[in-house]
Amino acid sequence: MQRSSRHAAVLQPSPWIARFAGLVAPRARVLDVAAGTGRHARLFAARGAEVVAIDRDAEALAALRDVTGIQTRVADLEGAAWPLSRENFDAIVVTNYLHRPRLRDLLGALADDGVLLYETFAAGNERFGRPSNPDFLLGDGELLDVVRGHLTVVAFEQGLVENGAQPAVVQRLAAVGPKRAWPPPLPEPVQRMDVPR
Repeated sequence: MQRSSRHAAVLQPSPWIARFAGLVAPRARVLDVAAGTGRHARLFAARGAEVVAIDRDAEALAALRDVTGIQTRVADLEGAAWPLSRENFDAIVVTNYLHRPRLRDLLGALADDGVLLYETFAAGNERFGRPSNPDFLLGDGELLDVVRGHLTVVAFEQGLVENGAQPAVVQRLAAVGPKRAWPPPLPEPVQRMDVPR
């Protein structure tokens, strides 16, 4: 793979996040948690959102320095106090990251009519590689338990997926706050195409 196509692949948003991005208003204030080089921050900024991309890796966040609509923040989300205690977001996006003590903080930072889009690894992934530590793997239905009584679930999936050549076990959630007009419009299902082998 050439460098430019490898770079483009790294910046490709998760199909789950892209599918439910329409739940987020174009001018929304969006928090991208553990943003890395900002594949989802870029997606929402391109849609007109004001994005806060937070990560402990300053070098990764530096890739977002000149992207309009994105503010970066270097912060250790696990070893220090919650750095966003006085802030509120219209949408929160989390992929491939889990630190259970911060789940309640994330819910507290979400507007009453906000959108939570979450996708990360789940129990069973240890059979396929990393992460394999149970601290970083969601239990059966765990995201549903986290949002129960706080948010309304729009979509939820858990199970085995093929991520290119590497299978993984994941859990995915799209949920909205209690003040969100109901029902929200659902995106069209992703059409799966059979590719000749």
